[in-house]
Amino acid sequence: MTKQYEKTKGTTLPLREPAYDDLFGMSLRDWLLRHQREVVFDKVTWMGRPIWKNVLDAWIYQEIIYEVKPEVIVEIGSKFGGSTAYFADLLELLKNGIVVSVDFDRSQYELEHERVVALTGKSSASDILEKVREICAGKRTMVVQDSAHYRKQVLEDLVNYSKFVSPGSYFIVEDGIVDLFHEGDGLGFRDPGPLAAVEEFLKINHDFEPDISRERYLLTYNPKGFLKRKAPAK
Repeated sequence: MTKQYEKTKGTTLPLREPAYDDLFGMSLRDWLLRHQREVVFDKVTWMGRPIWKNVLDAWIYQEIIYEVKPEVIVEIGSKFGGSTAYFADLLELLKNGIVVSVDFDRSQYELEHERVVALTGKSSASDILEKVREICAGKRTMVVQDSAHYRKQVLEDLVNYSKFVSPGSYFIVEDGIVDLFHEGDGLGFRDPGPLAAVEEFLKINHDFEPDISRERYLLTYNPKGFLKRKAPAK
């Protein structure tokens, strides 16, 4: 039998579904913990490949890529290659650009794509930085940092790779969300992470500013992590 809408004083109320009452009653914090615990690691895929992303952030990425139309996307940390494939497929739709995947561990990475260049080594290694510099020279570039999520490493990548980002483009620092949770709750770290690195970086580099409009869906893993490079002063 079809459920009937409840009526109170002539006003139609929504159907009551206990399971949805529980879901809709969750706080944003509880949702993020649930997503981390039950969803992101084994239920989020791109064309069949695991992609450890908050899908609302992934939506924002495609908006940025469409607007910026980068000729190079540098991805620091690629794991399985799911996000690498996602970026490359978006560039394929635009018929332009390549993804430079930088990772020291390729044991779980299985991706061959004509728009992907894989550089294997530590992101801070001089030979890797030189290869990235050569590829990005004169090209519209954006960078996504999704490697080790500790302040020291993220700050090092911010300092080393920010110089490759074109004015009007973005350096996206992922997973600063860990700094807004407590150790042991499912998301928090014991030590300072990406958000702490971003705040330190912004004190020493005034060419970038957080684009808070990219956090409009609230459920982001990248608080203050959508760093837009300012246009040069006229």
